[in-house]
Amino acid sequence: QVRLVESGGGLVQPGGSLRLSCTASGIIFSDYVMQWYRQAPGKERDLVASITSSGTTNYADSMKDRFTISRDNAKNTVYLQMNSLKPEDTAVYYCNAKYVKYGLSLATYWGQGTQVTVSS
Repeated sequence: QVRLVESGGGLVQPGGSLRLSCTASGIIFSDYVMQWYRQAPGKERDLVASITSSGTTNYADSMKDRFTISRDNAKNTVYLQMNSLKPEDTAVYYCNAKYVKYGLSLATYWGQGTQVTVSS
């Protein structure tokens, strides 16, 4: 059974920082592209950042200077360090694991999400 468990969300003041973690089980973690998405109320779920098994990263334009994605394959964990948080970063943040081979997404799994609220 595949499980992705996020943690680290919470309430933070504007300008503050949070580090999200997502620990996976039931998959060969190092084979998967790991991604963070977010979904604000009434909006679609959007990609925040991704990291390949070899560590290549990609970010949404609005977040590349403030957020950092990283992974520890030995711990089956992906992280999202979020700095200089703004109220518009308020959303539920979801961890996603995607297995890609020959350019095709063959499997994808989601965590349950963790709430991040940026407010004074």
